[in-house]
Parts: sequence; structure tokens; C-alpha cells
Amino acid sequence: MAGGDGNGWVHCGCGRRHWGRYGAAGLALIRTEPRPQILLQLRAAWTHEGGTWGLVGGARDSHETLAEAALREAQEEAEVDPDLVTVVRELVGTDHGDWAYTYVIGLADPVLTVGDVTPESDALEWVDLDDVTGRLLHSAFAATWPRLRVAVTEELARVTDPADS
Repeated sequence: MAGGDGNGWVHCGCGRRHWGRYGAAGLALIRTEPRPQILLQLRAAWTHEGGTWGLVGGARDSHETLAEAALREAQEEAEVDPDLVTVVRELVGTDHGDWAYTYVIGLADPVLTVGDVTPESDALEWVDLDDVTGRLLHSAFAATWPRLRVAVTEELARVTDPADS
């Protein structure tokens, strides 16, 4: 685990602790070929809600934008090359005022690959968008997935050339 200045617990006004002194961000990494899929991470047992599926992501450092934080985390946790990701949108999943988790939607270049699993995850898989809810999802991701799915679908419609349909 990298040691940026964002690593640490926040005792939030909601009464719970959250990871990320400056909030947190996850990368909703989408590939369109062979069909629309999202990269999911099976969270390691020792992590918060271990054994559930979510996105690569984590604490935001003080000097980072949300997109920079999500891309850095994806690089650390899945060896995603940030130069092969086009960030298209951000969606706040949880906002408690003094702490927020934001989903950054990124489109993967067709040559992008994911790397070895880090200690933070037990698996990385490309999952069809229609199959996401068939997994045991991290509770925050599960709560946001319906809105995130709509946003992803909207972004995919923008990049799809109707002549190719």
C-alpha cells in the first residue's frame, strides 16, 4: 500500500470512520470490446467488507484531483496505465459533507491490460455490465451501482458511433 498524505481514517460527522483524509475515489474502468464491461476487484479478506466486489480505488492525497487519485489507485492496485484511460465523468457516490467517495468513469484504450493482483485484492475481473449485480458487492458500491450504471450507459452512448450499430 502506497503511503500518500491522504492515507488515514476520518471520523466523519455521520458517526462512522472512513478511509481517506481528503476523501476517496474509485475508477469505474469500462472497456467496450468485445462488449461493454467494467473492471471489478474482489476485495481481500483483511480489507473493509473483504470478500465483496467493488472498484479499484482508495484515499485521495491532498494535491490530487479526484481523477488523479482514482487513476493512481488503479495503477497501484491493478497496474492500469493511466495514459490508456480517458476520463469522461465523475459521480459522487457518498457525500457526508466532511467526507466523500467519488466514482471516476474512465474508458479503457483497447490495448489496456490489467496486471497482477496486489495484497488489497483477491481477483480482478472484467464483468459484463448486466452481470454486476449477480456478484456479492461492497455495500457502498451496491448502493451506487444503479446510478453509476446509468452514467456509464450514457457515456457509452456518447462514444458509440451509430453507423457501427
